[in-house]
Amino acid sequence: MQRSAGGRSVVSVSATAPRETPAYTPDSGVFDEGVAADGRSRPHYAELLAGLLETDLEQLSAAFASEVRRRGVSFRADGRAETFHLDPVPRLLEPREWAALEHGLMQRVQALDRFVADVYGERRIVAEGVLPEEALQGCDHLEPRLAELPPQAVHIGVAGLDVVRGADGFLRVLEDNVRTPSGLAYTRAAREVLETCLPQPPADRPRGHGDVAGALMRTLRAAAPDASGDPTVVLLSDGKENSAWYEHERLAGMLGVPIVTLADLSVRGGRLMARVDGRRRVVDVVYRRTDEDRLTDERGELTTVGAALFEPLRAGRLACVNAFGTGVADDKLITAYVEDIVRFYIGVEPSLRSVRTYDPQVPEERATVLERIGELVIKPRAGFGGQGVLVAPHARPEDVRAAGAALAANPAAFVAQETVALSTHPTVVGRRLEPRHVDLRPFVLLAGDDSGQVIQGGLTRVALERGALVVNSSQRGGAKDTWVMAGATA
Repeated sequence: MQRSAGGRSVVSVSATAPRETPAYTPDSGVFDEGVAADGRSRPHYAELLAGLLETDLEQLSAAFASEVRRRGVSFRADGRAETFHLDPVPRLLEPREWAALEHGLMQRVQALDRFVADVYGERRIVAEGVLPEEALQGCDHLEPRLAELPPQAVHIGVAGLDVVRGADGFLRVLEDNVRTPSGLAYTRAAREVLETCLPQPPADRPRGHGDVAGALMRTLRAAAPDASGDPTVVLLSDGKENSAWYEHERLAGMLGVPIVTLADLSVRGGRLMARVDGRRRVVDVVYRRTDEDRLTDERGELTTVGAALFEPLRAGRLACVNAFGTGVADDKLITAYVEDIVRFYIGVEPSLRSVRTYDPQVPEERATVLERIGELVIKPRAGFGGQGVLVAPHARPEDVRAAGAALAANPAAFVAQETVALSTHPTVVGRRLEPRHVDLRPFVLLAGDDSGQVIQGGLTRVALERGALVVNSSQRGGAKDTWVMAGATA
């Protein structure tokens, strides 16, 4: 049912029992988040979908787009800022499922943080035969010069994982993003736009995201060399040309910290100084959001970001979040070993599994990959943003053959994964609801001493083209708000 509030189009949904939804037909062979294969709404979606199917979806979508533009929510792609696409239909997660996912996410990120510390320390995981030395040798983000720096209390302060649901209905981790994960501010934007344009959620109201700014600030302050004091925090950005500039501005505003660029930084007496409002201030913690995430380049020389921060980092007078060197934990090949990493550092069986990942450097696994290459996803080990990924079942035969030849010639440069038929979600397309593939980007914040927080819900990313599997914003993907429904978790 549609009504007007302050000149904006909003929707009110009314309670109803699960029912057939003939206006929406899920794709066959995949798990649809909102509608079962028999055409009936899943129980926790029934109320929402019943209201939406009686709504002028075109008008609702226009209201969303107008509100997104009004708020300036944008993402830079191909060198220009574009309005971020937010879909009006939120994703709903039941409390029991969220509780299990939350536990597995925290377990996983804590293990990866310990893994980073170990890689730049004793390397017990290699010495004890859990991880082959070859898996580290080919890691693009392994930086030997980090041995010159004192260890930080936490290396992975902010993690953003890519979680997918396959046709079997289970959630699994596709990739771990622990260098410069983006999207946290978009979770807030999605919720704010939804609350403006869809102010009456189902009776089983979603939980809030919690105090995102407070949790992030605790993470940043806890990283300071002297966490007992009142550390000065800055957000380091590339400036307006960065693809996530909107997010940099939004997060800095939420945190109440200044944004600085490399041009604003200098070093005096082993301390990092930043020019803020015409004055120089001592900096204790840098929340690094630059595209350059390495301390050193391929020649072992300091990058521009590394050179700006190296002296105070080496002196133990500065912390960087996320720390340099965390790329060893989200190297695509390491995904093949994350479950072993959890067992090694946490001492329990991992409750959240990875999508099955193959290490082509292992002869038996390489043989399996080459034999089944037409069924798998082949990724360049050092790729990002979906670039260079070959989804073999959907690719041309000549491209599959070329990928197989390249992998056979240089197995250390690639990784293979089982193809996951990403779940779909009802999405507004014109005047209709149509299925579009989605994944989930949840965020985990670590603040040291095994304390941390998983931000409620996270951001659901959606591929806007029918059948498309790449949901990245850099490749024209959009997003949805994600609700963790209220109610008992037991």
